[in-house]
Amino acid sequence: MSFNKLESYSNKEVIREEVSILTDLLADITQNILGPETFEKISTMKDLAIDSRYQELKAIVEKLTTDEMVYISRYFSILPLLINISEDVDLAYEINHQNNVNRDYLGKLSTTIDLISTRENAQEILENLNVVPVLTAHPTQVQRKTMLDLTNHIHTLLRQHRDVKAGLVNEKKWLANLRRYIELMMQTDMIREKKLKVTNEITNVMEYYNSSFLQAITNFMLEYKRLAEEKGIHLENPKPITMGMWIGGDRDGNPYVTAETLKLSATVQSEVILNYYIDKVYTLYRNFSLSSKFSETSEAVMKMAALSSDKSVYRENEPYRRAFHYIQSKLIQTLLYLKEGNFSSEGHHLADKVGEVLNANASVSVTNNGKEIIPNYIQSRITDTIDGLSKEQVLSYKTAQEFKEDLLVIRDSLLEHNGQALVTGELTELLQAVDVFGFFLASIDMRQDSSVHEACVAELLASANIVKDYSSLSEDEKCQVLLKQLLDDPRILSATHVQKSELLQKELAIFKTARELKDVLGEEVIKQNIISHSTSVSDLLELAIMLKEVGLIDENGTRVQIVPLFETIEDLDNSCDTMEKYLSLPIAQKWIASKDNYQEIMLGYSDSNKDGGYLSSCWTLYKAQQQLTAIGDKFGVKITFFHGRGGTVGRGGGPTYEAITSQPLRSINDRIRLTEQGEVIGSKYGNKDAAYYNLEMLVSAAINRMVTRKKSDTHTSNEYERIMDQVVERSYQIYRDLVFGDERFYDYFFESSPIKAISSFNIGSRPAARKTITEIGGLRAIPWVFSWSQSRVMFPGWYGVGSSFKEFIDEDPEKNLAFLQFMYKRWPFFQSLLSNVDMVLSKSNMNIAFEYAQLCEDKDVQDIFNIILDEWQLTKKVILAIEGHDELLAENAYLKDSLDYRMPYFNVLNYIQLELIKRQRRGELSPEQERLIHITINGIATGLRNSG
Repeated sequence: MSFNKLESYSNKEVIREEVSILTDLLADITQNILGPETFEKISTMKDLAIDSRYQELKAIVEKLTTDEMVYISRYFSILPLLINISEDVDLAYEINHQNNVNRDYLGKLSTTIDLISTRENAQEILENLNVVPVLTAHPTQVQRKTMLDLTNHIHTLLRQHRDVKAGLVNEKKWLANLRRYIELMMQTDMIREKKLKVTNEITNVMEYYNSSFLQAITNFMLEYKRLAEEKGIHLENPKPITMGMWIGGDRDGNPYVTAETLKLSATVQSEVILNYYIDKVYTLYRNFSLSSKFSETSEAVMKMAALSSDKSVYRENEPYRRAFHYIQSKLIQTLLYLKEGNFSSEGHHLADKVGEVLNANASVSVTNNGKEIIPNYIQSRITDTIDGLSKEQVLSYKTAQEFKEDLLVIRDSLLEHNGQALVTGELTELLQAVDVFGFFLASIDMRQDSSVHEACVAELLASANIVKDYSSLSEDEKCQVLLKQLLDDPRILSATHVQKSELLQKELAIFKTARELKDVLGEEVIKQNIISHSTSVSDLLELAIMLKEVGLIDENGTRVQIVPLFETIEDLDNSCDTMEKYLSLPIAQKWIASKDNYQEIMLGYSDSNKDGGYLSSCWTLYKAQQQLTAIGDKFGVKITFFHGRGGTVGRGGGPTYEAITSQPLRSINDRIRLTEQGEVIGSKYGNKDAAYYNLEMLVSAAINRMVTRKKSDTHTSNEYERIMDQVVERSYQIYRDLVFGDERFYDYFFESSPIKAISSFNIGSRPAARKTITEIGGLRAIPWVFSWSQSRVMFPGWYGVGSSFKEFIDEDPEKNLAFLQFMYKRWPFFQSLLSNVDMVLSKSNMNIAFEYAQLCEDKDVQDIFNIILDEWQLTKKVILAIEGHDELLAENAYLKDSLDYRMPYFNVLNYIQLELIKRQRRGELSPEQERLIHITINGIATGLRNSG
């Protein structure tokens, strides 16, 4: 959550009051559960944490029984969660308040539209802009869905607090409801007993659409067009926000993603949006009670009404209602066939009995909460009527456009007969939703590692007697073979009767399913296929071979764009050479032309950070964007970037607005995509107000970066880059010397962090490592960063920063420090870079980190902590000097206050976690008691908010 955006408007007293109410209730509930003696220990620990008397706190924790830790851990995990909820409620209130009183704030859409409206190309920019948050399954969302539901209930109740104070809501009843949900939370399992499956991840993320995205995006789109119209800018079909999805299609390192999960992801998404449409049409059916006695109706609407099976005598004079009933019947039939998995392109038919069944069960409520729109017993009665029906009877919708056209018939009739006021509201919102979500809801990205594509292509070429050992060829030889197959050989290589490996069968099945889904749900359901660890042109052409096998690509165009992902520092450095060679291929130029001359490139933040450290990652990514954009210009191609950001600074996280506006000039060509993962999804999009605000910031930031030329874009830019090149080179070496050069570091990380507990934590469907958990190079970036967050070192977000800048400053202390301070004030990239380091340092705690270091048995290994501590102290000193501040978070008072509220409580959890790890290593915990470590992990992540 970008707390600093509204800091001047936030009501600290309201938060304090609400936090006081929540903590009092939690204390009373806990005391009733534990009894006075144990609760007294909680009170003492709480006071010691607030006063930073951690040695005394540690002494108490060491004497706790494991049984006492059960509820004490829960108490200190739930406390920061309740504070988070209060802050989120306050943010939602302030968003609405500032819009209602027309007060400006950073990222406000109306201000952004005002800015752009004076430009000659304003209409072109607003029409073509597309920002895509892509929801992923990266496993740092440690809260169970059940806990998220309870959180939402408490959030809803806290939204009523101001009405309670005004006497509009009964205070006793309100407090009783609040207490009930906190008590439920206190006695609910906070962590999952079983590891998540991909199907669980799909279902979980869909809840965000029902609770926030559908309404927030629809409202945002309408406001976007309204503000443009106010400035005389008419937009035809803008899509400033559309949604992306990795869950079900991202199989890189996840063996559980298959053709079935890809199909499930697409069909569940389709069910969610169809249920939403059915709900909205039902509302319109209830509202549009216009009588033909008092209003005129177009002939087209009358024809639609005549097709309706709503034969009630009370609807004889209500043609609009009957027309909506007809539309609803078609939507239900579309949903039913989708649920049955019928992907035939033939039209489907349903008797008018659908309407009769609905009429006979008028009491059935229609919901958009992802549940069955029709109970099973009703659905079975509908399904029984399908066989033997004629084509003249009710059809399902084959495309979302057909559905929209029916809605437009009604809209046009209303406008034709002076019903302009009736068009606004629900009908306009529904039309807008159809434009954005279609029948697919969100585009699913497919992703696989380049080595898998190579293995599959090698097998195909060998089975067709083309090349026996493809992998042994040089890069040039590989490209020659692949281009020949793509240009000159029409054969389907997999059509032979040669036995196929399990891997090849699985991959071909996924690509075939992708084509089926596109044929049924439309082209936008799957638009990109990402290649992890892209290092060469052959990596891109190998994917083309796989797409060719199922008819998704030919020599003239592609139905799925090939997207390379450059992840490590080395890959990023070599990305320009790879893309220049690829863009020079005539066949690649045709493929790109078929995508309106856009070529997407994905940039990996977390792997480049783990590979070379924070400064090296950020600077290499910045330069890569500049250079790749220039290469695109050379070939007349619009390069667009997909930013693979995580929640933490160590994985590309940090305030989104600054992250986008600090990108290189011209790096945003109408489009930008970025991943949203883990607990960040809940924080940014947990309710429709927060979702609207964060979407508003995304779009405003993108527009501002496109149209605003900061002074720093030209002013002394060469000098900026020279300094950064020098500093980053040293930072890279300092980081690599410790992480990969010091043989003690390997043991230090695995012994001083809860990495083993995190790896066994049921927080995601994929393994924690690509190869083995005991090797840093093979460890995924997520558990790597997550572990450093838990031990409060926050290592990936700052290590190597202090020493590298200090060396530069020492070359000419007065001059160089002054110039860095100048850069900080004038260069958005540099300001964002250092502000993120400032933030992550503020969340670290080296006193607690020291306690984790003591988990290392070898004193020589423990000494690694002293190296880290020296760099931390130096980094803090240097950052404050460049910023010109006396303390961290000097420019982010909201976050500083927020951490002051929460930090003492999750600091307690660190000491409990440490003691539990010690007892586990001594063999004093049962398997059930070991789960307590997971509860502390949960609580610390909740307190930090952007832990992974």
